[in-house]
Amino acid sequence: MKDERILMGNEAMGRGLVECGCEFFSAYPGTPSSEILAASVGFAKETNAKMHLEWSVNEKVAYEGALASSYTGKRSAVAMKQVGLNVAADPFMRSAYLGVKGGFVLVVADDPGPHSSQTEQDSRFFAQFAKIPVLDPSSPAESKAMVQTAFDLSEKYEIPVMLRPTTRVCHARQNVSCDEPVFMERTPRFEKDPGRWIATPQFIPELHRKLNEKIDDISKLDDFRPRCFKGDGSRKATCIIASGVAFACTYDLLEDMGLLGQIDLFQVTLPYPLQRNFIEQIRSGYDHILIVEETYPVIEAQLLDPRVQGRQSGRIPNRGELTPDVIQGALEKFLDLPAGEAPPAAAKGKRPALCAGCPHRAAYYAIKTTFPRGIFPSDIGCYTLGMNFGAIDTCHCMGACISQGTGFYFAYAGQEDPPAIVVSIGDSTFFHAGIPGLINAVFQKAKFILVILDNATTAMTGNQPTPQVGITADGTPGKPVLIPDILKGCGVEFIRECDPYDMDDFSAHLRDADRYCRSVEGGIAVVISKHPCLLDRSIRDKQPVFEVEVTEDCTGCEECLNEFECPALLLDKAEGRVVIDENTCVGCGVCVSVCPMGAITRK
Repeated sequence: MKDERILMGNEAMGRGLVECGCEFFSAYPGTPSSEILAASVGFAKETNAKMHLEWSVNEKVAYEGALASSYTGKRSAVAMKQVGLNVAADPFMRSAYLGVKGGFVLVVADDPGPHSSQTEQDSRFFAQFAKIPVLDPSSPAESKAMVQTAFDLSEKYEIPVMLRPTTRVCHARQNVSCDEPVFMERTPRFEKDPGRWIATPQFIPELHRKLNEKIDDISKLDDFRPRCFKGDGSRKATCIIASGVAFACTYDLLEDMGLLGQIDLFQVTLPYPLQRNFIEQIRSGYDHILIVEETYPVIEAQLLDPRVQGRQSGRIPNRGELTPDVIQGALEKFLDLPAGEAPPAAAKGKRPALCAGCPHRAAYYAIKTTFPRGIFPSDIGCYTLGMNFGAIDTCHCMGACISQGTGFYFAYAGQEDPPAIVVSIGDSTFFHAGIPGLINAVFQKAKFILVILDNATTAMTGNQPTPQVGITADGTPGKPVLIPDILKGCGVEFIRECDPYDMDDFSAHLRDADRYCRSVEGGIAVVISKHPCLLDRSIRDKQPVFEVEVTEDCTGCEECLNEFECPALLLDKAEGRVVIDENTCVGCGVCVSVCPMGAITRK
């Protein structure tokens, strides 16, 4: 059976993995990649495909599990976002040397812009650094087709292959052809080979030589020669080279400008290694060359020609997303055309805020008011929005907040009356990368408060389950791994757990934790802020709902707006007082504890 469906890019890749006979697929959620594994779960159930699907605790673990599966000859895959590849960098780099047996596809979703990331790094550059081939799709349908290409290339050369979509491909929708899955049912067979799978330093030079040969052979494949949309010769010795979604935008713009078919336009699908004959073709046949690619000059650097205009020459901006208006300006300058009409400036939007009723808001308000002089290292998640009301001071990379808490403690150690150090981290982030930092902090005898924001989900990326919930990626039961048990195993002796909605009780636990940290026998004090995420409607239906009103005692001081920032609290400028948006309010009742005038009450 063959049918067409309108699929999001991530869904298309998830479908592609199922259709290609992938038997092990692991991932860690992160925008813009999160929906790939979820889509595979759905398609595997629909087609009765036999796959192991898992949300791993972090990207390194996900990579290593899929890699071992590929050693047995089974097709395997792993997915993450571009900063997740930083976490998986150690196995990623070494896997290029050791290679694979069954096809191994690494899907890394890049985020030019960035829209939801700490960096806008280009994973194609990372692939070139590791000497791993990388495919660059320009559309959802192309990303699905490239899954098959990646598996075939991986198995032919026994090398990991990266598929690198970007945000605009991941979240775009398109008609995609769906085929019946291939059920390979390969019998696992791990062939022991210490010189390869263990590869102590004496074996590395030979493995490196073989890796170089693989990359050289791949660079000669005509299958990956960039596709040419031939011009009519009216603009001689001029060409434009593009890849990924930047190619799709360039194609559409040239068509809109009436220039498609006048200029030679090349689509690069394998930016590394760049096809060798293509390099010679460009160098010998063109004098005016524009390269449009996101985000680093990967293609440009391999051409290594002073006639090339692109990121390095400054013709293309060296940062930011290549939106159509940016590409249009570059094309106009490159082709000596009059500048078109500038697009209207985007209206300034409202800054993102924690949801109404979010338990993190209550926890952060209690932290900030309990320790007005405190230092607040935090981490990456939806709770990072606590910065809006001054409850977060640092955010670096996943798990860093606990290590930074140790650094801040020793920086202030010995000072008279040092500020309280209150570290906050989400439950999923704690599992991902917080545990090593906590072990180190306990071992080094650091003293600070660690608040674990336990909302029983990975909320920012689509509510994927965490290990303590005890539910696997496909909904079947797993063995729960509980946070208090981990804390005890790490040597933490002060552990408290409470609901942040009860801010008086929560604040009392914070003060107890501070006294413990400042005592002679003290150490790391952990307070677990435990309340489920309200994005799960069933949670909202189960918890008490309070009808809240603002009385005439409101003076319009705006403290509840500026210091608590609940979307359900609004300022009525005409009346000079706060009102409650009943369409937004979830009735948590926490704001009653916030108003300094006592003007917010429960009916």
